[in-house]
Amino acid sequence: MTDTYGMSDAQMLERATVYREDLFADKVVLVSGGGSGLGKATALLFARLGAKLIICGRDQEKLSGIAKLFDDNGMSLDTHAMTIRDADAVDEMMEAIWSTHGRIDVLVNNAGGQYAQPAVELSVKGWQAVVDTNLNGTWYMSQTAAKRWIANEQSGAIINVVADIWRGLPQMAHTAAARAGVIYMTKTVAVEWAPHNIRVNCMAPGCCESSAFGRYSDEGRNTFWHSNPMRRAGDEWDVAESIIYLAAPSGKFITGEVITVDGGQQLWGDPWPAGRPQYFEHEYTGTRYPDEK
Repeated sequence: MTDTYGMSDAQMLERATVYREDLFADKVVLVSGGGSGLGKATALLFARLGAKLIICGRDQEKLSGIAKLFDDNGMSLDTHAMTIRDADAVDEMMEAIWSTHGRIDVLVNNAGGQYAQPAVELSVKGWQAVVDTNLNGTWYMSQTAAKRWIANEQSGAIINVVADIWRGLPQMAHTAAARAGVIYMTKTVAVEWAPHNIRVNCMAPGCCESSAFGRYSDEGRNTFWHSNPMRRAGDEWDVAESIIYLAAPSGKFITGEVITVDGGQQLWGDPWPAGRPQYFEHEYTGTRYPDEK
């Protein structure tokens, strides 16, 4: 097993895609958390398809690194160092984008974060940090963009990157709660904002390998490969191309929906990001309960 996970920059730039190269020519796309992992792959694919890219994130070093990557490959990129947890910072960034570009055509709410820990051990601070980023931050980004689309009589599309919550997310109760909130917020505003030609959808990845796999223990990561009936992990391109599908004309009649990209995990698997507890490793012995004699 390698210690490096996900595709390299070169692979992201060269990987074949089913989409034509000018699909997003002259379109303005904002990807939050686009400096690494799934967000980086998504941003690069949009750029390869002709989009004018804007990326925001908290880590200036990551933003500088991807800005250089874009520049070295002849692609334009604007970056904004900020946190989506700050509603005022979100508003300031949106105002700057509209002042520079006059619009956003596609907003990809990819920024978020979580960590593996049993629910009973979660601290108040940890719970609040994850919910504040994954739920509140996504809401600030979505509503702030929608206000400008409506005020300027512009159409728009939002894709919220959530999680494969359908069987629960043991050891990630904080993000399960937040992502479920985003999903039902999405379904609600998809109706409210439809008269303004604003589409809002979610993309829920299962265990899709990216650089984020390196954050987990060997015990946790080893459960990812067997979390679905295909018995393998997906990759960043599975995620990026599904987001493109929702953002492109292919998704023009889709709103309020969740595209789940998980190899069937929702039907099968039990990923345990902190490692599977021994209780769930119990070998069936033909008794009704493990302790039954």
